[in-house]
Amino acid sequence: MADQSTLLLQRQLKELTKHPVEGFSAGLVDDNNIFEWEIMIMGPQDTLYEGGFFRAIMNFPQDYPLMPPKLKFTTDIFHPNVYPNGEVCISILHPPGEDKYGYEQASERWSPVHTVETILVSVISMLSSPNDESPANIEAAKEWRENYAAYKKRVQRIARRSAEEIYN
Repeated sequence: MADQSTLLLQRQLKELTKHPVEGFSAGLVDDNNIFEWEIMIMGPQDTLYEGGFFRAIMNFPQDYPLMPPKLKFTTDIFHPNVYPNGEVCISILHPPGEDKYGYEQASERWSPVHTVETILVSVISMLSSPNDESPANIEAAKEWRENYAAYKKRVQRIARRSAEEIYN
């Protein structure tokens, strides 16, 4: 399976290199490891994250695309659907099958048809519309719901800081 995974990931990387998608860039952390990618997500326009540059690492399992990769921000980010350690929590990155908690339908979870592009487009969408019904970061969800002004100020400060880090 690893050989098929390698070929698929090489093809996806080549496609993203030839035809970049607005909002993010992707490349290998180490040219000798196709299973670990460095991602840069640009804060989407008209969101609190606008102007920010958020680095992340995407780790693919050996049985990709049967199982989803993991995506973890390495840049500080404050969002209801991102654990405090930076790990992204969205349905399409959850293993395929039924949700043991009954929150998600199997059709919302990982499917081998997803690509790096569809994952990152989903993450960009997540930045503009958090799901506070099933938060990974309770503090962020609570602040988003109960004190939006403070949430907004905090996120915009983080976005500014991320941009400063890029340019310094």
